[in-house]
Amino acid sequence: MSAILFAVGEMAAASATTLSVGSATSFGSIMSPKLQSKAFIAKYNTRNYLRYFSGLKAEAFVRCESESSFLGNESVAALRQSITPKARNERQRSWNHVQPQASYKVAVLGASGGIGQPLALLIKMSPLVSSLHLYDIANVKGVAADLSHCNTPAQVFDFTGASELANSLKGVDVVVIPAGVPRKPGMTRDDLFNINANIVKGLVEAVADNCPDAFIHIISNPVNSTVPIAAEVLKQKGVYDPKKLFGVTTLDVVRANTFVAQKKNRRLIDVDVPVIGGHAGITILPLLSKTRPSTTFTDEEVQELTVRIQNAGTEVVEAKAGAGSATLSMAYAAARFVESSLRALDGDADVYECSYVQSDLTELPFFASRVKLGRNGVEALILSDLRGLTEYEQKALEALKPELKASIEKGIAYAQKQTVSA
Repeated sequence: MSAILFAVGEMAAASATTLSVGSATSFGSIMSPKLQSKAFIAKYNTRNYLRYFSGLKAEAFVRCESESSFLGNESVAALRQSITPKARNERQRSWNHVQPQASYKVAVLGASGGIGQPLALLIKMSPLVSSLHLYDIANVKGVAADLSHCNTPAQVFDFTGASELANSLKGVDVVVIPAGVPRKPGMTRDDLFNINANIVKGLVEAVADNCPDAFIHIISNPVNSTVPIAAEVLKQKGVYDPKKLFGVTTLDVVRANTFVAQKKNRRLIDVDVPVIGGHAGITILPLLSKTRPSTTFTDEEVQELTVRIQNAGTEVVEAKAGAGSATLSMAYAAARFVESSLRALDGDADVYECSYVQSDLTELPFFASRVKLGRNGVEALILSDLRGLTEYEQKALEALKPELKASIEKGIAYAQKQTVSA
């Protein structure tokens, strides 16, 4: 992913003893607005060419440095041939080679599932990743063997079963948890709670014991409850850092960007819609009034778009007619968030994403909003998005709070009850 990269998706697993599969929710253009990383800096003097590559939002300036690339020599040569003449016309600049400087370890827990497999592929494509650790209860060896044939920098390692969980987490910088059961037709996110809560609890305990300083990305639904569960587990272990625990709500942003661009006939690469609140039903609140570039919506459009964004997961579940949930779009969204985290760890000072985190922006202890990411995790919560809301948005914000509060309390109560039982 970096200045030249591609997409991402969503993941989950199966039962308290099965990590595989499933669904969650939301990637916009897989890097956010500014795709710059020390490990892969672009410098190409034109605002018209290389704006987007493989559908991603790329920097207007692109300088590629080095010798090797996950694109392969032939692709680099072809890319250079197509771009260099244009660069020469503008400022007589030509390309050097692409040199990814991979240095980060990422673990995917639930890697053989419906989200886990495409997510692992997308992470494997990142020039910032040196080691990709794939963990699941079963069927992960084949996934790892398959991915290991891709000529990208990251080495792939597989870990199967509880006895290998600890080793899968040693020295890891970012842990992504899509493990859990997927949504099925007629199933609400609350229906997922008992199974996925137990899975998340066990996995986060292992993270606390083996890589307590890692960024933790929670995809397993219901995110509104599983993130508070993870926080309680980390507190009990004495290693809770609220700046490093994230509920991945990027899919909501990806969907909002896509639907708005389609509705208003705008270039998708330009559209950015912040989404706040939580990650289920009415707790998902797209702030259409804050859309960039500035966009005017009728009351009917606001209502239609908001409801569609809130129910987009159900849209996919119903379209798949019981055969699955939003695994591919979730994987894409999660990969975007992983890439943003890696860029922040690598020193990029301009990384912003929406995420469900511990927050003081409202009276609720957890809340999704735009955050600024840095080497230590969340550097700032972006309060400005919550100022100057429309009457519709303000009412929707007040309406979502009771439901989100109940989900948070449900997660905390579950974690504390499990501790007492133990």
